[in-house]
Amino acid sequence: MSCQRLRSLLAPLAVIFIVGTLVTVSRLASASAQNSTPSSSAKAKSQTSKTSQADPSLDAGFVASGVYRNRSVGFTCKIPAGWVLRTEEMNAQDPEGDKTEAKKTASNSAKTGRVLLAAFSRPPEARAEDVNASIVIAAENTASYPGLKDAAQYFGPLTEVAQAQGFEVAEDPYEFAVGTKTLVRGDFQKNVGTRVMRQSTLVILARGYAVSFTFIGGTEDEVEELVQGMSFPSAAKTTH
Repeated sequence: MSCQRLRSLLAPLAVIFIVGTLVTVSRLASASAQNSTPSSSAKAKSQTSKTSQADPSLDAGFVASGVYRNRSVGFTCKIPAGWVLRTEEMNAQDPEGDKTEAKKTASNSAKTGRVLLAAFSRPPEARAEDVNASIVIAAENTASYPGLKDAAQYFGPLTEVAQAQGFEVAEDPYEFAVGTKTLVRGDFQKNVGTRVMRQSTLVILARGYAVSFTFIGGTEDEVEELVQGMSFPSAAKTTH
């Protein structure tokens, strides 16, 4: 991943953190890269098989009738009524104003990482007393994480970044079944004034990507309701 691409992905996420939402994939790649030595990275790359390389057929998915669908990974996610979408803005934002470079990196996003869905209960820039509930689904090329072999390992850098942002681990990573799939889930929380922000992130490795599903809410029930909106239908259903 180029430094320019990484910066362009980090910028919108940093804004989201300021308004009280989440840690997502792009910052994890940065933490992972900083903790990897050149020799270990080279060794890991030499051990990478063709099946673990990013599949260029991973699509961006689409939203219809309040449901996000991604047929290449085979899942759906319900978006609560009245929520606002900021997916395109998160992927397109160029912090340094270099629109030409931004277009180049955007066209190469399938090979690096991108936000598949960013949905919020209110616009991220709108301030309020309650937690801005949100859903962010993102895909990061596993090549950004030398030696990554399973979803549980992804929580190493994720936890480091979450803790750096003031989150505490509420539940260590554990297997979590969603329909026909088993993902790895980790739960975090953060005191924000008189309220608590709760975050659950679920991860699965698919098509050479680490696909993460991050849900933010002000209560455990609110987060669980959002998680329950995610589904992995049978292969037969996702092909139509």
